[in-house]
Amino acid sequence: MLTKEEIEFLDINGYLNLGQLLTPEQVKQINDRLAELMDSEGENAGAELAESKYIRHPKEEGADRLADLVNKGPVFDVFYTHPRVLAGIEAVLGQQYKLSSLNYRAAKPGKGHQKLHVDWKNAAVNGTYKVCNSIWLLDDFTEHNGSTRIVPTTHKLSLLPDEAMADANEKHPDEIRIIAPAGSVFIFNSHVWHGGTTNHTDRDRRSIHSYFCTRDQPQQIDQKKYITQETLQCVGEKGKRILDV
Repeated sequence: MLTKEEIEFLDINGYLNLGQLLTPEQVKQINDRLAELMDSEGENAGAELAESKYIRHPKEEGADRLADLVNKGPVFDVFYTHPRVLAGIEAVLGQQYKLSSLNYRAAKPGKGHQKLHVDWKNAAVNGTYKVCNSIWLLDDFTEHNGSTRIVPTTHKLSLLPDEAMADANEKHPDEIRIIAPAGSVFIFNSHVWHGGTTNHTDRDRRSIHSYFCTRDQPQQIDQKKYITQETLQCVGEKGKRILDV
């Protein structure tokens, strides 16, 4: 599902644009379902994140959050089963991987900035990676609406952003921005330095992260704890393996 050139680019740079994997109709359907969930869950939106001891900042000021999307409608199945995404995950983590979490994040107007960080407790050692992420764009990502920034090749460093920079909140001279239309998907090695930027528009900037880890690592959202019978009946054997249920 990935070309040799795509795999090489991902290995060298730590990220890869997989193109528009969602149609405009799918994007609308997903955004409509997310709006329903935000309305129905209200103040409890993203509560599953707060229950996880493996998520450092479960309540992020300036961003709407939803979690455990695996169990909140078949419209979300594509996020952890799409062949191109799984091919990218396998290129980074090898064949022994599983979904760690499937969460929604929307940077609100005037908010959304994050310092550069990695999604692992320390830097990777000798090219052994434990986590890999994919970000699904549910709005056009632009220079102005809080698009994600990435510092290419930093997944191969032995230093974390806070160790290498005077202030990891500042712009890095080598950082690039994820700029692409809604429906696009980017995969990135979660050991690469990355972070959200400030949304300078008057609308939310919406995305979903399907985040994966090696099978020896704990999931951010314990899929066995939350899995429903309805989900089990529709995901199939491959889906069960990916969810580790």
